[in-house]
Amino acid sequence: MKRETLSMLAGSARFTQRFEDRIGQLCREMSIKRVAELNNLSWDQVCRMEKCYMRRLLEQNPPAAALRSIGMDEISIRKGHTYAIVVADLDQKRPIWLGGQGRREEDLQRFFDAMGADRCKTIELAVMDMWKPFRKATLKNAPRTQIVYEKFHIMKHLADALDKVRRSEYKRVNEKERKFIKGQRYTLLSHKANLDIEGLEALEMLLKANKRLNMAYMLKESFGQLWDYRHPTEARKFFESWTSQLRWQRLDPYEKFAAMIERHGDGIVSYCHPDHKVSLGFMEGLNNKIRVIQRRAYGIKDQEYLMLKVITSFIKEPKIT
Repeated sequence: MKRETLSMLAGSARFTQRFEDRIGQLCREMSIKRVAELNNLSWDQVCRMEKCYMRRLLEQNPPAAALRSIGMDEISIRKGHTYAIVVADLDQKRPIWLGGQGRREEDLQRFFDAMGADRCKTIELAVMDMWKPFRKATLKNAPRTQIVYEKFHIMKHLADALDKVRRSEYKRVNEKERKFIKGQRYTLLSHKANLDIEGLEALEMLLKANKRLNMAYMLKESFGQLWDYRHPTEARKFFESWTSQLRWQRLDPYEKFAAMIERHGDGIVSYCHPDHKVSLGFMEGLNNKIRVIQRRAYGIKDQEYLMLKVITSFIKEPKIT
């Protein structure tokens, strides 16, 4: 007996493709459990239909044939330091790959293998944190790529250095001066624009009471100017000037931070080149969205599902007629 295949049926052949697409669209806004309840379906049925819907979306919207600028970062997928890597097309502002079993060089190699040699040749810019395996895998597959180190991770290192100065000062000063430092970690590490009146007053008192913390805070606030320059030479001059202010300050965490920046200088000031002005904040925003997706999909350990969910969340859904 010959069984005829009808285009109106979904991959499972138990529902129409239109219904399957509708279920997939609902899952973009609701949990699988809620969609199952509303449509009198089982959890497994909804999950299977959503995955089929997302696979079709991805087939219809593949990564660009030519990738100019990419961004990469690791994400935590489970407790216990279990990571995967997410890669995005920064020109189109959409994730294009998620995978790997960690953040090793061989994990990122899977991305380049999936993209193919022709796409890899077109990559001109790669935004990443200062993680050596990422740099090695990128330059191995796209040797002409310019590496740009991500601003958010660099500023996080600087914030950690400031917090170390805060803790050391708390131990160094007397009991009378400690009252200005105690409980002010958030105040010291936050941007002024994010502080309320009470926070601003506490910050002002703290900086007046401790000259070393005042210098560390001012250096932290000014360092962000480095990414405003339009030419690498100007950025280097700024960094040299910034570093010179550390002399005689006895800010050991800042000295270590400056040494780290010096080692990775080319990948930091390269952003200042006019052709390298890509969105450095996109990857951090993507990480925040992935965390929201993970909370909604709590309990799902299927990495393919997470990959499809993340990538298709940036694809505009087609209208169902």
